[in-house]
Amino acid sequence: RRCRLVSWFSAYLGLKKGYLFMYNLVQFLGFSWIFVNMTVRLFILGQDSFYDTFHTTADMMYFCQMMAVLEVINPLLGRNVILFVIFGSLEEMQNQPAVFFVFYLWSSIEIFRYPFYMLACIGTEWKLLTWLRYSLWIPLYPLGLYLKVTVAVIQSLPIFDETRRFSLPLPAALIYLVLMFWVRYTNIQRVGVKKKKKKHLQQLIIVLVYRISE
Repeated sequence: RRCRLVSWFSAYLGLKKGYLFMYNLVQFLGFSWIFVNMTVRLFILGQDSFYDTFHTTADMMYFCQMMAVLEVINPLLGRNVILFVIFGSLEEMQNQPAVFFVFYLWSSIEIFRYPFYMLACIGTEWKLLTWLRYSLWIPLYPLGLYLKVTVAVIQSLPIFDETRRFSLPLPAALIYLVLMFWVRYTNIQRVGVKKKKKKHLQQLIIVLVYRISE
């Protein structure tokens, strides 16, 4: 029975490594296609390629992001909001240069991240790839955050405000009730903090008086 369990466990590990290897390979090929496609179009068309990036690469970006949902811990929720909610649902945003810069930045990060994980599945390390994996994100991730917040989100806010898309109107009474409970909750927290500080100060004074009396 023990040998059978060991064989099942070994088969499970082999299947797991094979799945992770193929997953990272597919993601690497997908983001590489996006990166190469956008780079070639940039050299051929120049700034004109900024305005139709969504229509030429969105299908592959959709595929890669849907595949990313399979990750156990998926830190890409912000990406999905940008891709599906802002770029995907707002036609006014699809012709903006922001799409080009966001897609190009994402693919620049992933063409090094997924090969690193792919080689790790088979116990192989390429030092140059490891260095790129852990060095490029230092400038690229803050730049990506800047593009998502200050470019994509801020540009889309007037459109959402005008079209009222995905908006849920709330009655004034409900808003007042929420604010009232929030103020009450913060006051309770403040009172609790003050009580803890007062109790801690009293204990400190008692300890000091005891030590001085000794």
